[in-house]
Amino acid sequence: MQTFTKVGLDALLTPENCVLLLIDHQPSQLANVNSHEPTMVINNVTALAKTAKAYGVPTILTTITPQRGGQIFKQIQAVFPDQKPIERTFINSWEDHRVVEAVKKTGRKKLVIAALWTEMCLAQPALHAMGDGYDVYVVTDASGGASPEAHDMAIRRLVAAGAQPITWLGMAGELQRDWARTEKLGEVAPILFEHAGASGAVLAWELDNEAKRS
Repeated sequence: MQTFTKVGLDALLTPENCVLLLIDHQPSQLANVNSHEPTMVINNVTALAKTAKAYGVPTILTTITPQRGGQIFKQIQAVFPDQKPIERTFINSWEDHRVVEAVKKTGRKKLVIAALWTEMCLAQPALHAMGDGYDVYVVTDASGGASPEAHDMAIRRLVAAGAQPITWLGMAGELQRDWARTEKLGEVAPILFEHAGASGAVLAWELDNEAKRS
């Protein structure tokens, strides 16, 4: 099995080497999230989806029994209006061959996952995918568990198994990497303004000052 590169340049995400899997961001799942403030989960996963789209990262959407649990958040669907989420019954989405095939089709081995709930719908496929040789990165602030302990223990378990924790803003910075790369800034800056809180406000202020000086 290929060794997960955890240090050095190859450990970092790029727009060309990763694929994003968003699992079960649905009303029924969010209703019992108690590890994070629910509006922040929606904010963060929407920002994550927008960031992936801006940088051209392939993104796979999947839901569990949406007839009972509701459709994927409208904010995410709006980012990918023409994409139909894969509807599953498996709690472990990696047991659904359609999800696995969608990831394989991208040809990328760095798998970024966010899910509700952390202790089930994130932990199970992350562990399974690592066993299949994928480098797994878990977006902790775009996921959430039924309790702070449930979320924390799931992330600890995943880290112990070799997964890398990351936040949506951390991923955005990793994909951008160099502010001299200006080709995506027109798409990315509004995401930061809208979703990054104080960081977005500071960036807007800096850009405004820079525009005044030029």
